[in-house]
Amino acid sequence: MSMYGRDPWGGPLEINTADSATDDDRSRNLQDLDRAALSRPLDETQQSWLLGPGEQKKKKYVDLGCIIVSRKIFVWTVGTLLVSGFLAGLITLIVKTVPRHHHPHPPPDNYTLALHKALMFFNAQRSGKLPKHNNVSWRGNSCTRDGQGSSTIFKDLSGGYYDAGDAIKFNFPASFAMTMLSWSVIEYSAKYEAAGELNHVKDIIKWGSDYLLKTFNHTADSINTIATQVGEGDTSGGNTSPNDHYCWMRPEDIDYDRPVQTCSSCSDLGAEMAAALAAASIVFKDNKAYSQKLVHGAKTLFKFSREQRGRYSAGGSEASIFYNSTSYWDEFVWGGAWLYYATGNSSYLQLATTPGIAKHAGAFWGGPDYGVLSWDNKLAGAQVLLSRLRLFLSPGYPYEEILRTFHNQTSIVMCSYLPFFTKFNHTKGGLIQLNHGRPQPLQYVVNAAFLATLYSDYLEAADTPGWYCGPNFYSTEVLRDFAKKQIDYILGKNPRKMSYLVGFGNHYPKRVHHRGASIPKNKIKYNCKGGWKWRDTNKPNPNTIVGAMVAGPDKHDGFHDVRMNYNYTEPTLAGNAGLVAALVALSGEKTTGIDKNTIFSAVPPMFPTPPPPPAPWKP
Repeated sequence: MSMYGRDPWGGPLEINTADSATDDDRSRNLQDLDRAALSRPLDETQQSWLLGPGEQKKKKYVDLGCIIVSRKIFVWTVGTLLVSGFLAGLITLIVKTVPRHHHPHPPPDNYTLALHKALMFFNAQRSGKLPKHNNVSWRGNSCTRDGQGSSTIFKDLSGGYYDAGDAIKFNFPASFAMTMLSWSVIEYSAKYEAAGELNHVKDIIKWGSDYLLKTFNHTADSINTIATQVGEGDTSGGNTSPNDHYCWMRPEDIDYDRPVQTCSSCSDLGAEMAAALAAASIVFKDNKAYSQKLVHGAKTLFKFSREQRGRYSAGGSEASIFYNSTSYWDEFVWGGAWLYYATGNSSYLQLATTPGIAKHAGAFWGGPDYGVLSWDNKLAGAQVLLSRLRLFLSPGYPYEEILRTFHNQTSIVMCSYLPFFTKFNHTKGGLIQLNHGRPQPLQYVVNAAFLATLYSDYLEAADTPGWYCGPNFYSTEVLRDFAKKQIDYILGKNPRKMSYLVGFGNHYPKRVHHRGASIPKNKIKYNCKGGWKWRDTNKPNPNTIVGAMVAGPDKHDGFHDVRMNYNYTEPTLAGNAGLVAALVALSGEKTTGIDKNTIFSAVPPMFPTPPPPPAPWKP
């Protein structure tokens, strides 16, 4: 019989019981022989062998009571211990007394420093009653009565964020901004944690989500109307009635009416709000009650967007002037993808991967703006989001065909960002022209930088070193370099040496198109036209709106720091959200990478359909 142990080198260790028995017998036999030898009388020589010389020799062993140890070993052991103890004490003494320079962490990189600032812009844009530690000294409570005087069903619309340099609250771009922030937290929470900004960004998302929940009946399963906007800015046709664009006032001093706009067929807005709440529900998944509230709201909104079709900005509404939506099909794919991740319900995935919807969203044809993620068109983002599913979960039939298409299209979009290809021009200074030389370019650039970095991290996490553009193979590093170059341009590496992030670097815009930042906080209340002198002055703003990314340079890398030219100097929620996402993706250690699994928390295990069983065997 053999007993198997584990040999440290990997093979079985065999102990043969028969052998061990003979060993015992052998030792017994030897003892018997010894006894037999001692029972005979010994001659003198034998006695001398056993007893040795008569004089007392130094003992070779030390008796410690419980064990007997060789004297040599004992002396060496005690000696070694004493010497070791002395050396250890000496080293400790030297280490304690010699002055040291502490270097526990390397200094934060530029992207982390810029991230701290870019997040502060959202604090400066808060509307309503401000939280205790808002940390923007020149801001206070404002527009706390939004909704109260309106003829709509929405009586409490305080809170949320002002869109840009004015005091209008637009749900469409604000929802997109919240979706982008949530996406960046889901992918890079460890990087936010390392930068000490995780709680801050979650507060920003919660402030936005809480407001969105007020703009529809979030406890109902079905709705037929949502609030789309608070405040108005139409100054066309010589309109001089006080409103958020005609007047130049601190939001804290606003005394004119702020009308509420609603809509009942607005698929694009409903699906974007659904995406924002669904993404936020994953961010707050550890807060069960709040997360479920967000998921329920998202489902209600998505149902509304599917049942009551239409563009929210149709029919010459205010929204068509400022945030015109060109289509709602991209929001169906985007919202469907986010709801699938938030719920694990495959009906949302089926919808997001329906070829007809993807076709209407423009997934299968190029066009000049193909691959440009913006507050209007989310297709490029949705394709990256669904490529993630294929890369890590590989759901197989019936989704594989369309997911493979989205994955291929994402690869093509990533190729189009690279300077080796001519799909998009780059300025002489190196800024990619995603909006083909039209004004306000930076909001599109930051979104592309985020997608490029995120996609390169997806490929790394899937152990894929790169991707193909036609016959050429490019490494993931190429994508990261593209993103870095674009963000570095925004942070000051450009022909004008101008940082387009306010408060970052030494040279940044001082005349930002922003009412609150341009009017001093000095106990004086300037009325509607009273603030115009602050709008029109050439002096720098009295308040620095730290972290605001302005609209950006023109197609020749030129920039005019002029308050009244909003195409250069106005910041927006959507632009800053993309910047924050790109900065966190590039910040810190590259090895940190993405959080591969959190986004899939609600997704059930995927088992592709098994092949049919073989036909029964016949002889």
